[in-house]
Amino acid sequence: MPTKLILDVDTGTDDAVALMLAALHPDLELIGATTVNGNVPVEYCTENSLRVFDHIGISVPVYEGVTHPIARNDFPIARSDIKSTGAVHGGYLDIPPSTSSKQETGAIEFLIETYRAATEPIVLVPVGPLSNIATALTAEPRLRDLIAELVIMGGANRYGNVTPRAEFNVWADPEAARIVLGSGIRTITLVPLDATHQALVSLDDCAGLRALGTPAGEAAARFTERRIEGYDRTQPMKRPNAAPVHDALAVASIVDPAVITTTFLHVDVETQGELTVGETVVDTNHRGDGSANVHIALEADEARFVALLLSTFARIGSLPTA
Repeated sequence: MPTKLILDVDTGTDDAVALMLAALHPDLELIGATTVNGNVPVEYCTENSLRVFDHIGISVPVYEGVTHPIARNDFPIARSDIKSTGAVHGGYLDIPPSTSSKQETGAIEFLIETYRAATEPIVLVPVGPLSNIATALTAEPRLRDLIAELVIMGGANRYGNVTPRAEFNVWADPEAARIVLGSGIRTITLVPLDATHQALVSLDDCAGLRALGTPAGEAAARFTERRIEGYDRTQPMKRPNAAPVHDALAVASIVDPAVITTTFLHVDVETQGELTVGETVVDTNHRGDGSANVHIALEADEARFVALLLSTFARIGSLPTA
């Protein structure tokens, strides 16, 4: 029986690959996507998500979520010109505009009502800022026991991608991230930059994806090539002609747990400090008082990840002929 899941996305390029992977893999049943302000404003995230599903011919309901962090008013206005984000994500995805529409129900209501009514486990996979998830948990504390598993793409142990110590998703709403990681949900897996930067997708891999001749393969190649161009231009220390596709790795870990290697540790989030706000504090040496609460991925298997993308995106349809 396929694993049911909900993806919470701020759809730019890597979210788009994650959405396609979740929608097309035979061992997954994507029952909905919720959008959140992050890589781009939430209305762009919603339109981009609809574009993705229309492009691959899969009907998945999309629910629009919150437009701002839960406690801050300086994002995205004062923080919208972050070069590493704009270079990779930009605005609308380069695929045709959507023909489908978002749901009238909002993301928070959808999450609460879906988990209240669930009769079997539904994995929740947030791959953007955690504003929706924290808002839902605050409105309905019983979600802590109703969510069987949370698989988060976010955070960093060794290095950040917005500040020297902070990763974008956590930095964009650190108060929300702290609520979610400290919520007591019984199984939380965190896929941080430490793992995603060990599972890069190369230009040669993109050629393989495009050669599949499927809408998903072509789109994944296009989005990843855009990421590679941005990373090569802004992060010269990275391996050239390759880039992480962060959010897709989180989804991949659900169907192939061996694609990441996790360690059970205490993880918290810094919400203060001019230089450290948004830092994911990982107690790797057991120096703090907190109990282990997160299975954090500090390693990843690049070959397994790329093979999973190729096998999944080969499955459905083919590009229309001109």
